[in-house]
Amino acid sequence: MSTLTVTTWSLEQTSPADLRPATAPEGDVRIVRAEVPSPAFSRFLYASVGGDIHWTDRLGWTYARWQEYLERPGVETWVAYDRGTPAGYVELDPVEEGVVEIAYFGLLPAFRGRRIGGHLLSYGTARAWDLADRRSGCVPTKRVWLHTCSKDGEHAMDNYQRRGFRLFDTKVEEEPDVPTPGPWMGAYPA
Repeated sequence: MSTLTVTTWSLEQTSPADLRPATAPEGDVRIVRAEVPSPAFSRFLYASVGGDIHWTDRLGWTYARWQEYLERPGVETWVAYDRGTPAGYVELDPVEEGVVEIAYFGLLPAFRGRRIGGHLLSYGTARAWDLADRRSGCVPTKRVWLHTCSKDGEHAMDNYQRRGFRLFDTKVEEEPDVPTPGPWMGAYPA
């Protein structure tokens, strides 16, 4: 099997004042928290957003594994809707006391390039900072972090840096070069 050289960048904010919000896009774009843990909906978002950029690590998760993850204290999924249609999502995961990871973030391909991503990232980051206000038992957030890689969209790193995230680590690794899975077989041209 052939391999692919992948660069992964880790970025962080260490204060709510670091966040530089994007302007909201024009039109009827709303961001709503998915309050009921739904493995089917979360897998739909994961596969639909990440299908063309090689998100594969959760494709093998069972329904029970998704449910277990989504029911963990503090895990939240915020979904952007454009005129009622899911356009993308941001998933927050409090990985340790006072630290929230933006575990997944992205837009479905049809909604990219329409200024929704910056708005969704801004909103999701703000929700990471105020997570303890919504969740009893969570301590106030002291750090929000995420990672992106060379397989992600061409504007990903720029969007993160424009929102105030700072680079703190870079790794280069070889990974198996697997075909782009798409949200379902045959969704994208080979």
